[in-house]
Amino acid sequence: MDDKVNYPLVGAFVLLGGALLVAAVLWLAAGLGSRQAMDGYQAVIRESVAGLDVDAPVKYLGVDVGKVARIEIDPGNPQQVRLHFLIQRGTPIQQDSEAVLKTQGLTGIAYVELSGGSANSPPLRPGPDGRPPTIPFKISLTARLETVLTNVLGNIDRVSNNLNAMFDAQNQAAVRATLADVAALTHVRASNKAVLAAGVQDAARTAKQASLASAQLGPTLERIARSAEAVERMAEVARDASAKGGDAADAARQGVQQLGGETLPELTRLMAELQGLAASLRWLSEQTTAP
Repeated sequence: MDDKVNYPLVGAFVLLGGALLVAAVLWLAAGLGSRQAMDGYQAVIRESVAGLDVDAPVKYLGVDVGKVARIEIDPGNPQQVRLHFLIQRGTPIQQDSEAVLKTQGLTGIAYVELSGGSANSPPLRPGPDGRPPTIPFKISLTARLETVLTNVLGNIDRVSNNLNAMFDAQNQAAVRATLADVAALTHVRASNKAVLAAGVQDAARTAKQASLASAQLGPTLERIARSAEAVERMAEVARDASAKGGDAADAARQGVQQLGGETLPELTRLMAELQGLAASLRWLSEQTTAP
């Protein structure tokens, strides 16, 4: 009995089995076992696609629905990038759907996210020339943040330049001179603090004395007013006496007696009040002019 093993045949069988296993894995990974019809779409993006590779996933609201088939510079505008997608047929892509570039967490792997359109929007169909329909592309959050940061940094740089221009050598010297003047003024004010305090006290004392003088002048002015009324009555009596100059001597004598008895005392009091007023005014003048 021949117990020799045919090693070449065994090796060929192992290699063939391995090749079949690898082919089966690739067939399953590529989805050849359950292939779905795919439709072509495209999008024009006006930002960098760093991190986005061919076969990168295309997701619809987070669900994998396709992949990136090709990435190229837009022939019509070299500042833009044209992306070509293969998306499963039946994916609800409307005319107002949008594509945006996103990254997966901390890995930085980029993919394309499709947002659902409104229910009333018609489906996005190929054009009459048969070219793939174009999905509108929205600027990504990363690009917007980069633009905002660029503007902020530009504003900061502009403010810094303005501050440097404002505080040049000449302006710095002017600020130092102003601060020196303020310090000198503060020193002078501190040295004259006693003088200022004395002036405030003198002003308060003068105001108090003026208030007292006003209180004393009030009754005097009232007495002067009463004396003026008495003089006015005397003038009226004199006019009446003149009008009755042709009356009897008794009536004239009585009028004279009445004039002397009523008005002379009032005149005497008026003179006394005027003297008192003059004394009060002299005292007020002395008090207000006193140091």
